[in-house]
Amino acid sequence: MGSTEKSKKKTQLYKKAIVHFILCFIVGFFTGFTPSSKSSIQTQQPAAFSPNPTTQVFQKEDNQNGSYYNRGLLDQNTPVPSTSDQNPRRLVIVITPTSIKDKLRGMFLRKLAYTLKLVPPPLLWVVVEQQQSEDDVESSSEVSEILRKTGIMYRHVVFKENFTDYEDEMDHQRNLALNHIDHHRLSGIVHFAGLSNVYDLTFFDEIREIEAFGTWPMAMLVPNKKKVIIEGPICDSSEVIGWHLRNRRNITETITTPVHISSFAFNSSILWDPERWGRPTSVKEDSHSQNSLKFVKKEVLEEETKLKGIPTDGCSRIMLWNLHFPSQIDSFQA
Repeated sequence: MGSTEKSKKKTQLYKKAIVHFILCFIVGFFTGFTPSSKSSIQTQQPAAFSPNPTTQVFQKEDNQNGSYYNRGLLDQNTPVPSTSDQNPRRLVIVITPTSIKDKLRGMFLRKLAYTLKLVPPPLLWVVVEQQQSEDDVESSSEVSEILRKTGIMYRHVVFKENFTDYEDEMDHQRNLALNHIDHHRLSGIVHFAGLSNVYDLTFFDEIREIEAFGTWPMAMLVPNKKKVIIEGPICDSSEVIGWHLRNRRNITETITTPVHISSFAFNSSILWDPERWGRPTSVKEDSHSQNSLKFVKKEVLEEETKLKGIPTDGCSRIMLWNLHFPSQIDSFQA
């Protein structure tokens, strides 16, 4: 009897051990398919910004001025990448007008795109051009095609008006871009970048430090002429104390318009948030009733206490060059 009972107990123990093993195996097996809390959190928190996201382009009418624009990669509400949580990097808004009469437009657009692609984000490129007729499909699609391939966040603004004067057309395009920034309340530092401009990349780091207005010297280069003209502010540290043109022989010249369109930048909230700058709301209506570009230039020259010289060590370094090409002028007058 004793041996029989012992054998039964051993059998029961074996059965319990086998059942326990099977249960543990099943639990472990299904646990392996269950995602951990850490991986779940990582899945739910994608990166705030991708440096080269896929471009999504669509055309939309801007009811404020009747122009059309294509919105390229990301919206203004996209989270802004930053170097740290305490020091977010400001958005740089680069405005570039173009002309179908410029035979070198495509080449210069690509040149500028290669430069802007090297600038740390966030950067928004606002490119403006005249809407072409259906008969000129190739020319009208050139700018869109270039922008789509850059990998840069951009807005493509298109207008219908015709101009015989080149400068009037450029000013009209800049005004359209400013109205677009105002209408969509885009927040950043605005800079007008001509297609012929050449940049030191540190330039964009410098203008991100602008609080209200900023200005800097720029070099004007003319091919086949043995001179370089330096145009811009006279500075004491970061304080602007005057304006001048200076050629290579160090001779100062007097100018009637001290600010070149590419030699200043400003905080975009000046356009759509005048109360922030201690001005009555009527200032905003004034800026629209006259001319946004003239309004900004006027503010740059009048707000001396808020105008910052760049670089801050006496505006002593050239970070922007403008190349003057006769072939471009010839094409405008053709």
